[in-house]
Amino acid sequence: MKSTSDILDALNGVLTTELTSINHYFLHARMFRNWGFENLDKVAYKKSIKDMKQADELIERILMLEGLPNLQRLSPLKVGEQPKEMITLDETFQHEQIDQLKSAIALCEEKKDFVSRGILSEILEYEEDYLDFVETQLHQIDAIGIENYLQSQLEEDE
Repeated sequence: MKSTSDILDALNGVLTTELTSINHYFLHARMFRNWGFENLDKVAYKKSIKDMKQADELIERILMLEGLPNLQRLSPLKVGEQPKEMITLDETFQHEQIDQLKSAIALCEEKKDFVSRGILSEILEYEEDYLDFVETQLHQIDAIGIENYLQSQLEEDE
């Protein structure tokens, strides 16, 4: 099933973001683990695995539409050096990704590619939920202070 170049470009753009996100969150997870922040490690690691599954779904869709998935392109990673900076960069990354997804969804709607729209809408829902998590973490840091917040992240929640 052949698709239009603009749909394939949009899907490849989202794929690039997902591939970048895998690396972004995997590196953050390992940094958190190295510092002993087990809760943050667990959440960031799960996010990187989810992004890998989303990238796989996008690759399959692009191939089905007779396009070529671009796995060679990555955006620069936004890596912090301290936990609060890392979480703030996560927030920035999530906002950019959500904006990109909304544009791609609108294009799919305009071109009547409802299957791609559905895939992107599911990704959008997950990314918005993750943004909510990140914003909650930043609110907690502001409310209780970075030291108390980080202490709460030392042991994995059951």
